Amino acid sequence: MGRSAIVLAAGHGTRMKSKKHKVLHEVCGKPMILHILDEIQPLLLDQVIVVTGQQREAVESVIGERAEIAVQNEQKGTGHAVQAALPKLLPDTDSVLVLYGDAPLIRTETMEALFAAREQRRAAAVVLTADVDDPSGLGRVFEGLDGAIERVVEEKDATPEERAVRRINTGIYAFARADLEESLTKVRPTNTQAEYYLTDTIAIMRASGRPVYGVAAADAQEVLSVNDRIQLARVERAMQMRICEHWMREGVTIIDPMHVTIGVDVTIGRDSLILPGTVLEGGTEIGEGCVIGPNTRLTNMRVSFGAEVETSVARDSSIGEHTHVGPFAYIRPGSNIGANVKVGDFVEVKNSTLGDRTKVSHLAYVGDADVGSDVNIGCGVITVNYDGKRKHRTVIGDGTFVGSNVNLIAPLDVGADAYLCAGSTITEDVPADGFAIARNRQVTKPDYVKNWRARREEDSDPAPNERKGP
Repeated sequence: MGRSAIVLAAGHGTRMKSKKHKVLHEVCGKPMILHILDEIQPLLLDQVIVVTGQQREAVESVIGERAEIAVQNEQKGTGHAVQAALPKLLPDTDSVLVLYGDAPLIRTETMEALFAAREQRRAAAVVLTADVDDPSGLGRVFEGLDGAIERVVEEKDATPEERAVRRINTGIYAFARADLEESLTKVRPTNTQAEYYLTDTIAIMRASGRPVYGVAAADAQEVLSVNDRIQLARVERAMQMRICEHWMREGVTIIDPMHVTIGVDVTIGRDSLILPGTVLEGGTEIGEGCVIGPNTRLTNMRVSFGAEVETSVARDSSIGEHTHVGPFAYIRPGSNIGANVKVGDFVEVKNSTLGDRTKVSHLAYVGDADVGSDVNIGCGVITVNYDGKRKHRTVIGDGTFVGSNVNLIAPLDVGADAYLCAGSTITEDVPADGFAIARNRQVTKPDYVKNWRARREEDSDPAPNERKGP
C-alpha cells in the first residue's frame, strides 16, 4: 500500500509584501518548507511531491533532492495545484496526504494519524480538524458519533448556532488516491475567485456516499498558517515555545522562554542555564553545565562543558571547557578557544587559537594568531595582522607574558616563556625566554612645568599692533 504526500507551495504570498517567496521565509532559522519536509521524513513515504509555481527556481533550489517537483504554471486554486501533481504519483500509490507549504507547525504524529485513519476506515478522505478559539471566517465541521463528517458549513452559510461551533476544517487531508482523482474532475470554479478549491472534493465525496471522516489535531497550533508578517511572528513564537519546552524536558533551565530564541538544529546539554536575551542559531552545540547569556548571540558555535558566555557574540568557532567569555566579547569565525580560558570585556578574537588557561582579560584584539597555553595578554594589546593588502599571523608560545598596550606587528613569532614589556611595539621575532622592550627611554625634567607654561603663554601673546581694543 503506497503512501505519498503533496505539499502545495506555488503561490508567492502577496500579503507578505516581500520579494522572497512565502515558503522560504524562515521560522526559527529555517525556511518554512523545510520544516514540513523534516516532519514528513520520519514517515518514510514512497514519494513526496512539492508543487511550485511563482519563483519556482528559488523554491526548488532550497528543496534540492528532498522531493519531486510538480509545476503549477497558473495559480488557479488548491484543487488545480493538486491536479498538477497527480500525473507524478507512483502507480502503486493508494493514500495521498495533502499539506500546505506555509503551515510549518504540523507534526509527524499528526500526519501518521491521518494516514492510519484513512487506511483503517477505508475512507475516501480524512479531514484534519481543529478546535480553535476564534473560528471566524472558517468552515465549521459537524461529525457523527463515529467521527464521520456529516457536513461542512462555510461561515457565510452558517446559522448563529452553527457559528458557535469551534471545530474547523484545516484544509489538510489524507485521500484515497482513486477518490481524489475522480472527485477533482468534478470540481468547478464557481466561486468569486474563479478557482478550483480542493475543499470542494469533500462535498463531492459525501454527496456520492463515499465515507469521509475527521481527525482532530491534538494541538490547534499545528494548523497555523502564514499569510502575512503578523502570522509569521505568531508561528515563530509557537515554534519557539515548542523548542524551549523540549529542552526543558531534557534538563535545561530556561529562565524566560518568552525572551530567548533557539534554532531547530541547536542542541543543549543537561543542567545548562539559558538566560533572557539569548539567541542560539544554526548548528550551535551547547554542552552540559553551561551558562549562556544574558543578551548573548551564538551562531554555529560549539561550547563545551561548564563554559560561560555572558553578554557576547560568537560565530563559527569553539569554546573549551570551563572557559569564561564576556561580557561584551566578540568571537569571530575560525577561532578555537581552549579550556579554562578567560576572554574578558571588550575583547575581539578572530581566526585565532587560544591555548588552555590563557587570559585575554580586557580591551584587546587577537586576530590571525596562534596563542599558546598559559599566556597573559594584557589590556590594550593588538595583533597588527593587516598590512593593507594581506593578513599575516602572529604566533605566541606557551607561558609568554604580553604586557599592556603592546603592538605585535605580524608576521611575528614569539617563543615560549618570553616577556614583552608594556607599551612596546614588537616588530621582530622574540626567542623563547626572551625579554623584549621597544619604546623610547623616558626623559624627566624637574622644576620644568611652570617655566614651560610661562614661555608658551609668552609665545602666544599677540604683538602690540595686533592687539584688539584701546
